[in-house]
Amino acid sequence: MSQSNNRLAYIYVFLGASLWGIIGIFVDNLSQQGFSALQIVTVRVISASIMLVAFVAAIDVKLLKIDWMDSMSFIGTGIFSTVFFSWAYFTAIEEVSLSVAVILLYTGPAFVVVLSRIFFGEPMTSRKIGALVLTLFGCVLVIKVFPINADRISLYGVLVGLGSGFGYALYSIFGKYALKKYHPLTVISYTFIFASIVMLPTSGFTISPQQLQSQTVWLNILGLGFFPTALAYFLYTMGLSMVESGRASIAATVEPLVATLIGVWLFNEILTIFQIIGMLFILSAVVLVQFKRIGGVRN
Repeated sequence: MSQSNNRLAYIYVFLGASLWGIIGIFVDNLSQQGFSALQIVTVRVISASIMLVAFVAAIDVKLLKIDWMDSMSFIGTGIFSTVFFSWAYFTAIEEVSLSVAVILLYTGPAFVVVLSRIFFGEPMTSRKIGALVLTLFGCVLVIKVFPINADRISLYGVLVGLGSGFGYALYSIFGKYALKKYHPLTVISYTFIFASIVMLPTSGFTISPQQLQSQTVWLNILGLGFFPTALAYFLYTMGLSMVESGRASIAATVEPLVATLIGVWLFNEILTIFQIIGMLFILSAVVLVQFKRIGGVRN
């Protein structure tokens, strides 16, 4: 891959992850309107799937044609990843607190690096390991995980939290397989179609008509389905199609950085010196993971 295409791939990943970082705006608004966590996941995946299918049908309906023998890839991205990691993440928040749940979720890049080594033969380089360490420490500082309230920590919560990181990682693995044969728009469309098939009967029918009567609710549902979902996944998947899974996943850890900055901008939160240091760690990891060779030596 040329250097310019390599940069473009990371720009896609960075923009997609940045859009993931604004999800809290819509989730907070819908929560205030009485939506439960799983109901929010449901409206997210259903609205995204409707928008994606409509868009793809309008520009090239052939992109919606798949070999149903390849359904396992989309079951992987839609159900094993999107649905499972959402359930595990929300459960972890209830069990161990938001800060610890976020850190456990961001074990995802480590899972991606290991799984990519196993399934795709991607090298486990010192540069990737260094970037993972920077990412972990950066996230710990940005999310202000310390001091940890030991009374809130449970073994079940930790295991479910690690499960959320594993589920988060599976999108990059199954997505990479699907991208060998299909366009990124096809991959994300069927990701959310399969996710919707699961979420509609389990949580969708719990949404009452009264919850959908407000214009504000619909604006937030559409915003949630488009910006941090359909568009974000499209940009990330475009980047994933151009670089190694492990590198894309590490670069995507700018998400908590963006989420923190959103909190500062919208909710007047105050950044601590440790959060600023954490942001520098994350940005350093994103820069570090982009370079493959120094002086002709693979890193």
